[in-house]
Amino acid sequence: MAKKAQSDPAISTNRKANFRYEILEKLECGVILQGSEVKSLRDGHASIEEAYCRIERGELWLIGAHIGPYSHASTQVHEPTQRRKLLVHKSELRRLLPKVEQKGLTLVALKLYFNERGIAKVRIGLARGKSLGDKRQTLKDRDSKREIDRAMKNR
Repeated sequence: MAKKAQSDPAISTNRKANFRYEILEKLECGVILQGSEVKSLRDGHASIEEAYCRIERGELWLIGAHIGPYSHASTQVHEPTQRRKLLVHKSELRRLLPKVEQKGLTLVALKLYFNERGIAKVRIGLARGKSLGDKRQTLKDRDSKREIDRAMKNR
């Protein structure tokens, strides 16, 4: 029996990331989770608004992601904001390391979702922080696009 396609399979998205940062490149990573964390994700109890990634001792870690406790878990209750290891190829990690060590570049979590096979994935982005002027320009562009769309709709 085929699965029904969802319109938005994302569990959680970091909507502020595109406003706060200029995303230079994106990467998909697997996440190591406990059983109760997977169940909680399936219920939609997650937030990655403040999540970022750090490379430590040759491993990539997701820090600041909040996965709420699963309500029906009995003995294996997980810590909601614990650090979680991300699964990424060594070659990709070696390619990212010098870029992250540059001043002003960081890895931010953009989206948390299940892929077609039901495996939890995190899309991370190599990002550079925007200045206040860039943020104002983003708002101005968004408002002008909205005005154009309204005018086209009413026409």
